[in-house]
Amino acid sequence: MFGEFKAFVLRGNVLDLAVGVLIGAAFGKIITSFTEDLLMPVITLITGGGVDFSSKYIVLGGAEKVAAGMSLVAAKAAGANVLAWGSLVTATINFLILAFVIFMIVRQANKIMPPPVARPTDVDLLTEIRDELRKK
Repeated sequence: MFGEFKAFVLRGNVLDLAVGVLIGAAFGKIITSFTEDLLMPVITLITGGGVDFSSKYIVLGGAEKVAAGMSLVAAKAAGANVLAWGSLVTATINFLILAFVIFMIVRQANKIMPPPVARPTDVDLLTEIRDELRKK
């Protein structure tokens, strides 16, 4: 069983996938930092300085525990049931930026890599064999 596991892990596709997942996770952290530390403050500045999406929420239950202007962290700590819609906005922006950057990387990689060699299909090969047999 150990031998089978070793053969499975050492196959090229598994190792490539593992490397891709690790690099993707690290890259995701960079994009999250870019969004939360650079992009969202700029959006906050553009929208008048008072909008910080990451701290926006709607109280679903326990409104008596939440004071006006209370932060999301404080509202959660007070035990209120909150819908943190601002976190969803921030996560959506993170995803869109990450998807766009990956799209651009794949797009450039496709331009650099040579096109795959067109191999004949099974039908093409069978047709060629048939034609050769007819000649004989």
